[in-house]
Amino acid sequence: MSLPPGPAVVRVPVTTLWVAPERPRPVDAPILADVPDARRWLADLDAHRRDDESGDGRRGLHGRVGSQLVAGEPVRVLSTAGAADAGGWAQVLCPWQPAAHGAGGYPGWVPAAHLAPAPAGLGAATPPVTADAAGRTSEHPALRLTREHLGLRCLWGGLSPLGLDCSGLVHLTWRRLGVVVPRDAHAQAAAAEPLAAAEVAPGDLYFFGRPHRPIHHVGVVVSPGRMLHASETRGMVVEEDLTADRLATLVAAGRLPTS
Repeated sequence: MSLPPGPAVVRVPVTTLWVAPERPRPVDAPILADVPDARRWLADLDAHRRDDESGDGRRGLHGRVGSQLVAGEPVRVLSTAGAADAGGWAQVLCPWQPAAHGAGGYPGWVPAAHLAPAPAGLGAATPPVTADAAGRTSEHPALRLTREHLGLRCLWGGLSPLGLDCSGLVHLTWRRLGVVVPRDAHAQAAAAEPLAAAEVAPGDLYFFGRPHRPIHHVGVVVSPGRMLHASETRGMVVEEDLTADRLATLVAAGRLPTS
């Protein structure tokens, strides 16, 4: 489709944000189709469950995928390119997903057929509140929303109920509260109010990293020493006590606003 530079909106249930047009593999064809089939795509990836990062499984998305976008999400189209099975690619910025370097949103490429020109007056600054207010308790709202995804399989770059990574779980939870937070764990740490580990309360965040490397993991605090997170080691969203390895790599804690 012809898609001029400027505001656009996602027109399919979910699309993947690729690092570059040449990064998808043949196994990724179902998610690139004009009408993407995300469930078939995930089933095809899971047929290669034992593959490492060089293969055709979920781990092979490392370095290929940045994030995902869902229906109705605004983007800004920067340019277009060919291929993506003739429909072409769109280079976009995603304002609902702030990046560490700013620049107007998380960058990447999506099939142009997954986008439509933005309707007049579309507000791109803040996602709508989608959390169900019914039955709220005194529990921090992030805990209730995060627990809804317990058992969900991990997906690198995942940002939908089909699959999540660690920072995607945090981002999606706060987005449902109507709060824009960065997409990646290291950027979430930079945006959060810093806390000492002894100061954490339910709904705060633990951040993990290794010496001289960026923060690579994040979890939502349930209680001191316990968190909800999308664990690649476990392969799913889990609630568990901090393991010895997690404690050894715990480098920061922080608090994000909920409104």
